[in-house]
Amino acid sequence: MLHYVFMQNAIFVSVFISILCPCIGIFLVLRRYSMIGDTLSHASLAGIALGLLANQNPILGAFIFTSICGALIEFLRSYFKKYTDLILTIVLALGVGTAITIISSGKLHANADSFMFGSILTVTQFDMIMVVILSAISVLTLIFLYHQMVYIAYDEEAAKVAGVKVRTINYVFSVLVASAISVSIRIVGVLVLSSMIALPVATALQLGKGFKLTLIFSIIFSVIDIMLGLFISYYLNVAPGGFTALVSVAVLVVVLLIKKLKSSIHTTYRT
Repeated sequence: MLHYVFMQNAIFVSVFISILCPCIGIFLVLRRYSMIGDTLSHASLAGIALGLLANQNPILGAFIFTSICGALIEFLRSYFKKYTDLILTIVLALGVGTAITIISSGKLHANADSFMFGSILTVTQFDMIMVVILSAISVLTLIFLYHQMVYIAYDEEAAKVAGVKVRTINYVFSVLVASAISVSIRIVGVLVLSSMIALPVATALQLGKGFKLTLIFSIIFSVIDIMLGLFISYYLNVAPGGFTALVSVAVLVVVLLIKKLKSSIHTTYRT
């Protein structure tokens, strides 16, 4: 299996995905914005369609369009302060409506289905270069803004009072989310991409550790999820995106059961 070039490319991209997605996801989850990841992942399909329509790289198209949608979410927060879910509905309608209109027009010269479900066969050399560039820029930006973003994640209002440029960082963060989504599309697929952003973080949160350890464990769980999903889906001959999502859920359930078992044993021991 590892002798195939497409599997080598898929594994290469998966490593970057498994690191980048939890780094973005932990801030989304702590801010209770996990549904933003789901909204933008679906909106990225429009970027893919636009990229294919213009005969350009679909990952680049997804990154640009998703960045615009992410910035739009932040912009609309000023007008719908009490209705965050309504903002997501607006952006989702824009993204999915654009995608369906373009795909159904019959003007695309390529099939967009592989981007919806994920495919290890479609990872190209150019995609790998794009993944490396976007991932490197995203991780470096996260390192540079780490303390401000942690502050905002726990208390946005207090961060404003402390002089943190919350609005600017939120716009930057929306681009980082777009980057994580763009690099993951080829392998994971649009429909279940949000699971790779949120589920490893949800699993790591069950361990009850501090922020940094939770981030580290999120990356570990992400690597486990994606690699198991990639290898097992190859032998089962199914789309890696959907199966990776199932693996993520299974790992979360296992951790929850172990946590419950340890709690029961501890309670029994004390009584």
